[in-house]
Amino acid sequence: MDLAEIWRVMRRRWYVLLPGLLLTAALIAGVYVLVPVEYRSQSTVTLLNSKKATVAFDGNPFLSTQASLTGMADGLARNLNSDDSRADLKAQGVTGEYEAKIADNAQGPFMWLSVTGTDPAAVLKSDQVFTAYAEKRLQEFQSQQSVTPEAMIRMATIVPPQKPEAQTKTRLQYLIMAGALGFVLSLVATFFVEARRRRSDEPGRHRPAPAESAESAESDAVPDAAGSGAGASRTARASAGASP
Repeated sequence: MDLAEIWRVMRRRWYVLLPGLLLTAALIAGVYVLVPVEYRSQSTVTLLNSKKATVAFDGNPFLSTQASLTGMADGLARNLNSDDSRADLKAQGVTGEYEAKIADNAQGPFMWLSVTGTDPAAVLKSDQVFTAYAEKRLQEFQSQQSVTPEAMIRMATIVPPQKPEAQTKTRLQYLIMAGALGFVLSLVATFFVEARRRRSDEPGRHRPAPAESAESAESDAVPDAAGSGAGASRTARASAGASP
């Protein structure tokens, strides 16, 4: 079946295709309304060496970097993603989904702290709370190990929580999926009706073809004519025998 034939079928069965397309449009509109736009805010923080470790560098923490800081950043990210931290953050008013992880392609102990939700104002506020909580959790984590304040690893905010940006990729994917699904089902219904009509029009399916009907009529007429002739002959012979 070529494109021309497909187009002819679609025009011939428009009464099936048109309702399907209208239902597809309604499905797309429903997805557009039911799937809200998500917003995302992100901050970037880094871990710095302790004051005691930066004495040899005149107190400049950016000149003193160690591999252990990256390991500490990974451990802190795991702690922030734990169930206990989630409960604490929820109690502090953090809404939406949040995530803490090592920054992509990071050349040091850099972390991304991001929050995703449907309310831009709530997302920004939650990211600010999340960033402050991460620094507090770092200090608590070291205090539990009895680390002195001079030897504690510190945290610095490189990029503060940014203005939430709309994340339309997921919503667009759902819209495309709804449109494609509705269009395909409309085509399937159209060609299904076309196939049923073609089968019903085939000779021998529901009514005989004209040629076969004519042949059947002729075959029925021949025996009738022969029977009539034989009956007439028998009547003539009987009449002749009865006359003197």
